[in-house]
This record gives sequence, C-alpha cells and structure tokens, in this order.
Amino acid sequence: MYGHVAKLAEEIKKGAASVEGVEVKLWQVPETLPEDVLGNMGAPPKNDVPIISPNDLVEADGVLLGFPTRFGMMAAQFKAFMDATGGLWRTQQLAGKPAGIFYSTGSQGGGQETTPLTAITQLVHHGMLFVPIGYTFGAGMFEMEKVKGGSPYGSGTFAGDGSRQPSELELEQAFHQGKCFAGIAKKLKAAA
Repeated sequence: MYGHVAKLAEEIKKGAASVEGVEVKLWQVPETLPEDVLGNMGAPPKNDVPIISPNDLVEADGVLLGFPTRFGMMAAQFKAFMDATGGLWRTQQLAGKPAGIFYSTGSQGGGQETTPLTAITQLVHHGMLFVPIGYTFGAGMFEMEKVKGGSPYGSGTFAGDGSRQPSELELEQAFHQGKCFAGIAKKLKAAA
C-alpha cells in the first residue's frame, strides 16, 4: 500500500539478477480496495509493475512472494490472488517449485514471524518447496542496536504508519534473500 514491499522487491530483484543466468520478473497482485478507500488511507498511486495472473506462476522456475501484513497474516489483496490459484492447485502445476516469502509489518509485534508462518500454508497446499533464508544473512540477523525487520523465514521491514522506509540493513537482507534464493532455484532447475 505504501511501497515498502515494492522497495524490498526491487532489492530482491537486484540480488537474484546478480546470479549468472537468472532472469527476474516483478509483478504485483490486483488491488481490491476502491480508489476512494485508498485515498482516505493516504496510499500513493500504484507503480507500473505489471499485474500478475495465476498462470504466470507456472512459467517461473521459482517465486518469491512479498506482501504487507494485516493482523499477522498476508494482506487480503494477496490472499485473494492466492485464492485464485485454485485451478493450479487442483492440477498441482506448482508442485516442486521453490518459493520464498518477504513482508512488511506495521510494528515490531505486528507479524514478522506470524505472517510467513501463516503464508506457508499456501505453499504447502500447492506442493511448493519453501526456501527460507535461515540465518545465512550472518551478523545482520543478530543486529540489536537498530530496528530491523525480517526473520529466518524471509526479509522484512517495519512500515509503522507508512512514513518509515526500509533501512539500509533491511535492503541488504532483501538483496541477500534474492541472491540466495536465485542460487537455490538455479541448482534445482539444473538438477531436474
């Protein structure tokens, strides 16, 4: 809504693109809120990233799914998109495909771990392979002097009321996640 997930996605894209032979595409899910509601919430205009359709997932060798948090879960817009993948689920067209998660929350207690935990159910029903970052980000995972989003499940940021922007450390973690994930997806594709 406020561009935090988009900023993480751009860094993830850079990280993934840094792996030789990897092509990266960014998409966004359709907005479900009316324009007047978005205006009342102070949401800026959407960027020009193409809108994804469920079938776009089939073509990808791996997917990193990013979304804001609402009450400890993925936002309704993203859930609506996932609900539209029922046909892919029925035919298990995403089974075996690597997938990861990244997110934005409003506060430190706002779902940095519950959001990915509740989102994993979407991946499991599709038979996808969840690829977390674990503690591969090294010392950045243990930063205690600065406010930092993210967890072993994936990169993240704190949006607060929308005015806080992702920190340099959060963006570095997103780049790391993209690079790490792309390397794993590339190995899985080569082994297939």
